Amino acid sequence: MASHGYASGRLNLPFVGLCSFGKYPYVGNWDAIDADIAILGAPFDFGTQYRPGARFGPRAIREASTLFSFGHAGAYDHEDDITYLTEDQGRIVDIGDADIIHTDTQQSHANIETGVRAILKAGAIPVVLGGDHSVNIPCINAFSDEQPFHLIQVDAHLDFVDERHGVTAGHGNPMRRAAEKPWVKGLSQFGIRNVSSTAKDGYEDARRMGSDIQSVRQFRALGPDGMLERIPAGARYYVTIDIDGFDPSIAAGTGTPSHGGFYYYEILEFLDGLTKRGDIVGLDLVEVAPDYDLSGSTTTLAAQLLLNVIGRIHHNRKP
Repeated sequence: MASHGYASGRLNLPFVGLCSFGKYPYVGNWDAIDADIAILGAPFDFGTQYRPGARFGPRAIREASTLFSFGHAGAYDHEDDITYLTEDQGRIVDIGDADIIHTDTQQSHANIETGVRAILKAGAIPVVLGGDHSVNIPCINAFSDEQPFHLIQVDAHLDFVDERHGVTAGHGNPMRRAAEKPWVKGLSQFGIRNVSSTAKDGYEDARRMGSDIQSVRQFRALGPDGMLERIPAGARYYVTIDIDGFDPSIAAGTGTPSHGGFYYYEILEFLDGLTKRGDIVGLDLVEVAPDYDLSGSTTTLAAQLLLNVIGRIHHNRKP
């Protein structure tokens, strides 16, 4: 899976060594990123309205990802008969975390945006580990000089609040802020359900601004292939995954859990299909709060999903 494998003469078990994402190489100099995919941590949770703790998400996801860092020659999937995550498919690096300034949302978000822009400048795909969902705002801002894309959200909540008590950059605002950007050409919001953070007028605004909103039950009625048909084919996609889009039975470690969520394979199958339908140009996974994750299931889910999606981005990318 990486150059630190068995050929190096060390067994290098998951609990041994320093803890980068998947034990991929760490690059501390953001002006020297040489990779196809770069991991950036965004340990910011000042935007949350309920239980904090997602600031520890990037560190916990990295630790969980070491479970999948055994030094095999890639990751063989016998169902697909494909070996993913081989070195010749693409180079992955971890560039560490954006610096967070306590109580300063504006500067913290600016630092996250700087990290994403550095990845894009290097010609790599950014994969950002949150942090609460407000970190998506600087991620989307960083694409201002890039080609347009379609935004796909997996989440229990619509996150389409415009402003409350002067707050416009909290974790209830990111999809509204994204929809305002001229380089975001449409939104697909999947998993939205039950008691929500957004009032009815927010849903009306979202649809008016180009959003396709589907609940978990609506997603399942159509299936992954049916949902893919609702997304523009041959496009560029940015994917934002809130871990509370998944059911709390497998993802309890989050600040705002909501029952009735997705399970692992239905989202993996959907994202696998997405990598074949177009090009994923950016990805963030947010709202993992490990202090509520007593079994470690949530962080394992996050790491496993990200590694599988990264592998499929590499394998299915268009020439």
